[in-house]
Amino acid sequence: MTETVKPTHLERSTTDAGAEFGVLTLEHGPLNLFDRAMFDAITEDVAALTAAPPRALLLRAAGRVVSGGVDVHEFDGLGAGQGADLWRTLFAEIVHPIEALPCPVVFAAHGLTLTAAFEIALACDLVLAAPQARFGLVETVVGLTPSMGGPQRLAERAGSGRARELVMTGDLYDAATMHAWGVVNAVHEDVDAAARALTARLADGPTRAHHATKRIIEAWRSGGVAHADSITPEVSGVLFETDDLQGAVRSFLDVGPGKAQYTGN
Repeated sequence: MTETVKPTHLERSTTDAGAEFGVLTLEHGPLNLFDRAMFDAITEDVAALTAAPPRALLLRAAGRVVSGGVDVHEFDGLGAGQGADLWRTLFAEIVHPIEALPCPVVFAAHGLTLTAAFEIALACDLVLAAPQARFGLVETVVGLTPSMGGPQRLAERAGSGRARELVMTGDLYDAATMHAWGVVNAVHEDVDAAARALTARLADGPTRAHHATKRIIEAWRSGGVAHADSITPEVSGVLFETDDLQGAVRSFLDVGPGKAQYTGN
């Protein structure tokens, strides 16, 4: 009997300073298509990461492309209620848990990045790309709109006009354009090495402070500046009782800036 190979691989490593970081890799055949097996595997991995979060996470893909998008067989024969349930499940089990991870999440795009993969990238904190990477939300080819949060997260990063353009045309956009639009944070020739280095750097940092940053920005996303202001005192205030802040303040006063080492506590 042929053994089923899981379409994702989750590994945990440590930096030279001992901080744990995770690397979640898509490796599902030549196109890394999002079929039921891929969705189930990512759901399982995200649940594991939620249960035991690392201090930083890298999402990447093996192979020639990041992903050719969703396997269209997943949409065949769905009714309105089934379609709505599909999107609710993917938000609840993949997109929202990735955003809620209490650590920085980096996405590395080395090649073609379509539909679900692009929408997952937009749920990450930082997106790095290789010069040859191309991005697209091309659901119009099957009469659909991107429904894993892509349009709204693209609008947040690039503006609503750019989001309408990218989604409605279904065109592909290169890494330089996505960088100019603010969707991609940086472009690197060796994006995998750059992304791993950034992930390790973030893992070595003040993890509780990074989580606080994510919570404040999430408050802004949901309720604007006033809402973010209203939660900041409490979210930031608790940091003063963390070992990392207390140790970093002492280090700053004793030996100057940039010498503190963080444990994530």
